[in-house]
Amino acid sequence: MTLDLDPARLFVLVDLDAALSRVDVRRHLLERAGRAGWEAAEDLFDRGGSTSRERLSDGWSFLPHDEERLRSIAREVPVDPAAGPLVRDLREAGAEVLVVSDGYGFSVREALAAAGAADVEVLTNAVDFDAGELRFPHEDRCCPCTSCGVCKQAPLREARARGRVTVLVGASLADRKAALLADVVVTRGPMAAWCDAFGVPWVPFETLDDVGRLLLPARRPGGPLVR
Repeated sequence: MTLDLDPARLFVLVDLDAALSRVDVRRHLLERAGRAGWEAAEDLFDRGGSTSRERLSDGWSFLPHDEERLRSIAREVPVDPAAGPLVRDLREAGAEVLVVSDGYGFSVREALAAAGAADVEVLTNAVDFDAGELRFPHEDRCCPCTSCGVCKQAPLREARARGRVTVLVGASLADRKAALLADVVVTRGPMAAWCDAFGVPWVPFETLDDVGRLLLPARRPGGPLVR
């Protein structure tokens, strides 16, 4: 398949977890610091038995609310260094870029800054460490499902209303709702298998360089990316 996309018309929604980074930061926190039993909530979500917001809240209850410790563990999962150049080149070509993370959110800005993408727009959840509370400033109570911490469908709908071609770059099962709405889905791993199961067309990627060649003609010395 060959995709011929005009970057100046694109709205690119990029999931931080498992796309800009190779590992889901939220899951890494649970693996490193979670009390025994957190896996059950993950398995339930993976099977479609709970919502993203329920999974997040359940996971938070298994974590120590120690800000210094959790930030230190989160730093073990860097954002791909190619993220900064990709965001820069997309924006210079006229694309709108939004980074989303339906995780705990407290480490997102630091990780993006380290990758050279400090000024990209971000939607994520928030943690009040003083109160020990997980908060959802970007949930969409008007969305028919109201099931996510960060509503990824809302910015896709808004971009489409502005006449943008919407692209989802994500590899987490938390991207399922967004994949149903995006014009183009770029994915891999379990999310690709889900797309196959539910008849959602998708384009594969392994690295952010693949994404750049797909979306940016200037990055295609041998012509358009063909899969």
